[in-house]
Amino acid sequence: MVFQSSSDIFVFNDMKLNIYFFIVFLIAVNVFSQNNGENKLGAWYMFSGNHRISDKLSIITGSQIREYETTNNFNQLLLLSGLNYDINQNITAAVGYGFLNTDSTFEELPVEIYSKENRLFEQISLKNTFWKLHLEHRYRLEHRFLNSGNNTGTQHRTRYRLQVSMLLTNIFSLSVYEEIFLNLQDDIFSQNRLFAALGIKVTPNSKVQLGYLKNHFNSVAFDRLQIGISIRTDLRSHKVDHMVKNTSENHTKISSDTE
Repeated sequence: MVFQSSSDIFVFNDMKLNIYFFIVFLIAVNVFSQNNGENKLGAWYMFSGNHRISDKLSIITGSQIREYETTNNFNQLLLLSGLNYDINQNITAAVGYGFLNTDSTFEELPVEIYSKENRLFEQISLKNTFWKLHLEHRYRLEHRFLNSGNNTGTQHRTRYRLQVSMLLTNIFSLSVYEEIFLNLQDDIFSQNRLFAALGIKVTPNSKVQLGYLKNHFNSVAFDRLQIGISIRTDLRSHKVDHMVKNTSENHTKISSDTE
């Protein structure tokens, strides 16, 4: 890796090598994947927003309803908000808070025994472009305050996500990512997510996303459809067409900072 300047991000000398290892990792995950933890397909229904309040700051919001099956058997509710700070056009730092309410009555689910969780997180995202591909490296540290009846506890974990996005047309885009979760206590491996999605631009500032997620835990994996809506708003008083300034980036980026 080389450091270019204070306004640039750390990038690999050879982006082709970076993409090569990414593809190999995706194949390895599928080859060594665990058995499914269920016979039916589940679904995550998502809404996310990015609301610009200054040239450097934006508010992120998000909510998700996760169903153990596609349209029934509620599994989890996620509510999240946070604050982004753009260090420059390629580096964004963020802090945030999330609340999760989990129905853990499904015996097949892996080690998700806590009914409620309050979560704080810090993260940094590094972006660069190679050919027609938009790459993003996201590093996140999470502090999880867990509560299940009389049982309470605090856990910490790290997450790393490599996301690759590409415009197909002025309307459609493709995004894929690989994300690994590592605990900072007990068993190190927490989970791994492999995701692919088709993005459909509805307006210059809103988008629908249709995706598929393979969620791997230590001994089991789950298949999930993802249907999401994302919007961007500009609350600055001195707006000068900022909303469409980075149309390509806004179109390809999935608003998964809210998860």
